Amino acid sequence: MSDKITPNWKGGMLFESDNPSGKSVLMDTVLDGQTKRLGLSPKAMMLSSLAGCSGLDVVSLLKKMRVEVDDFKMIVQGDLTDEHPKYYHKVHVEYHFYGSNLQQDKINKAVTLSVDRYCGVMEMFRQFAEVTTEVCFHE
Repeated sequence: MSDKITPNWKGGMLFESDNPSGKSVLMDTVLDGQTKRLGLSPKAMMLSSLAGCSGLDVVSLLKKMRVEVDDFKMIVQGDLTDEHPKYYHKVHVEYHFYGSNLQQDKINKAVTLSVDRYCGVMEMFRQFAEVTTEVCFHE
């Protein structure tokens, strides 16, 4: 299986990239003196991809386990190397679950399955970064 994308330059530092689903995303970066951003930076998009991949796993697994939460969000922090080419050498993923009577054992199991077995983006990150995770419950 392979995926194919086609980023198209839109001028300045802006690219619009399609993806296999047919949707598109904008990518750009900050230039000196520039304050307006139209898209995500490519590196921030990598962190978003990590959260999206694992988050989709967790939501799917919780549904199969018949676990309900009022809200779920993730916070992903990436630390870049000091030298070029700069890349994330440390990444921390926080999973935040909100609700009353949260089934913590099942939620922890869903997160663990995503982190250790299902999330391919998590595995890609492990090839170049130290990845840590944390589950937080808000009742």
